[in-house]
Amino acid sequence: MTFKLGVDGGGTKTTCLLVDEQGAAAARHVGPGCNPSLSGGEQAVKIVRGGLDAVAARAGGKIAGVLLCMAGAPEFWREAAAQLQGLGRAASAPDSLPVLEAATEGKPGLVLHAGTGSFVAARTGEGNPADPLAGTHYAGGLGWRLGDPGSGYDIGRRGIARGLLELQGWAQPSGLGAALQAHTRLAEADAITRHFYREGAAGAEVAEFAPAVLRAAESGDRAARQAVLESAGELLDTAIAVAARLFPQPGAARAGLSGHILTRPFVAEALAKRAPFPVFPVADAPEEGLRRLVARWRP
Repeated sequence: MTFKLGVDGGGTKTTCLLVDEQGAAAARHVGPGCNPSLSGGEQAVKIVRGGLDAVAARAGGKIAGVLLCMAGAPEFWREAAAQLQGLGRAASAPDSLPVLEAATEGKPGLVLHAGTGSFVAARTGEGNPADPLAGTHYAGGLGWRLGDPGSGYDIGRRGIARGLLELQGWAQPSGLGAALQAHTRLAEADAITRHFYREGAAGAEVAEFAPAVLRAAESGDRAARQAVLESAGELLDTAIAVAARLFPQPGAARAGLSGHILTRPFVAEALAKRAPFPVFPVADAPEEGLRRLVARWRP
């Protein structure tokens, strides 16, 4: 029997699948995140190789190839794929592909995804259906330093900014000022500002405040709700621009909402009211998208 391997590598976790000739997942391994921007290039490759070796050991037959769907610099993963030995043909693609596949099942459409970061991906249906990259497009995903609207980072940033203005006395009090004090265990606005600007502070610390903002929004806090919906709305603006460029009838394109932020009822409802195309929560996990991608990929 011939097998294929697939990897969905992000900043939080790395999932490796062994897929058999019938398209079923024969083995699975989950390891730590492998984004080279976060873990370093050497460690990222080590994590991926370890996961691949773990599932390849279960193959019991020939391995035709490995498809890497990875977060981080595409050039880095192209070079890493070229150096993989003993696993057949190796190809690399963005980590948006499993999410897009979970939303569209290989058909034309879009997906808006928001987790710690965010992106919009689309498939036009053009090209070879056995090529996972055929007809695919990617927008956003610029990283926490440059925004990523709709993401945990952007929502955390907006919530922190609003909370600081409240603690300074310049914005009408909501629950965000108190939530920020509780989150940082600091009382004064100046001390909280220094906390986030201190040497070594990273975007992940800003994103860690997003759950507090989301909880406040779901509890009826107007300032928190505004922060979340404005952030998600900017991601929708990107999706609208993508649909207008790629689809002859943008209103006919379906758009999946992926990730725990966009699929919250109050966020999904607000986006559905604004979107010029139908939107729906993505039911399948990215891992299922990865399995389907690898199943129809021809190395």
